[in-house]
Amino acid sequence: MVLGGILPVAVRRRWPRRVFGVVLVLSTLSVLLGLLDAPFIAPAMAVYILALTERRPSWEPTLVVGLLSSLGLVAVMAVSPVQATLSVAGQLLLSIAVMGVTWTVGRAIRDRRAYLARSTDRAVTEERLRIARELHDVVAHSMGLIVVKAGVTNHLVDVQPAQARDALQVIENTGRDALTEMRHMLGVLRTGGSPIELAPAPQPDTLSELADRAAMAGVQVSMETHGLSRLPEGVGLSVYRIVQEALTNVVKHAAPAACQIVVDDNGKEVRIEVKDDGPGGSVLPRQAGHGLIGIRERVAMYDGTFEAGPRPGGGFRVYATLPYGETS
Repeated sequence: MVLGGILPVAVRRRWPRRVFGVVLVLSTLSVLLGLLDAPFIAPAMAVYILALTERRPSWEPTLVVGLLSSLGLVAVMAVSPVQATLSVAGQLLLSIAVMGVTWTVGRAIRDRRAYLARSTDRAVTEERLRIARELHDVVAHSMGLIVVKAGVTNHLVDVQPAQARDALQVIENTGRDALTEMRHMLGVLRTGGSPIELAPAPQPDTLSELADRAAMAGVQVSMETHGLSRLPEGVGLSVYRIVQEALTNVVKHAAPAACQIVVDDNGKEVRIEVKDDGPGGSVLPRQAGHGLIGIRERVAMYDGTFEAGPRPGGGFRVYATLPYGETS
């Protein structure tokens, strides 16, 4: 009987509910036969595993306690002397207390594990979104410029060979820069091997390079920046990527055009405005919306504001704010 109450615990993780019932019945019989002085140890372990592994509704603790009470009363009634009855009643109360504690501990551990699993899934999802944004920003900007210059080269190769060669040089330089940045990014994602020397994240002090690249694609860029030297690194990277994506859209959908960029930092938030005089009244292709989604996600990380749409007088406008000061 004693072994029968203990051996089922060996398979408790495979059949937790069956083991709980078997152990409970055998432990109660051991009390009736006087075989165990402390029959609640094995049931307590079974209750712990049940709470840890099974998905049960909120009323199950009441059911468990009620079942234990019923079986315990049977054991109490089987003992005739009053003194013995009081002793068994004390054991019954102790058993219920132990069962309640083990159930609570098991449920707490289960809830903790579920919380950690959800946190891990959330972190993985956020990291995937971050990587997707970075990949899109690198690839879309470079490929947009390459496609535009390739189209220009196709038209100039016969009539103006010198300009065609210049366009090919732009394509080569842009592709090489994109490949270098992609290698750095993939180096971060590697799971093994020696650490890779990583370039610093792009910051607003290199926005002029974006303007130069856009100019190569036929976009006349004028840029105004104010007070960007004090930005935190994360905010600075977001500013760079937002301007990069906005310029990419200008190159892909408005070139040749004139574009005005204003980036202003007042110590509490950064205001970014990119507007052009291209065909803003036209509807952008649906596949062009991923970049704007990326901008919106970056702005949302800082609880900022984001606007994007055609300008009344023609052209397109992107406006974003990134709060980062003490009041953000």
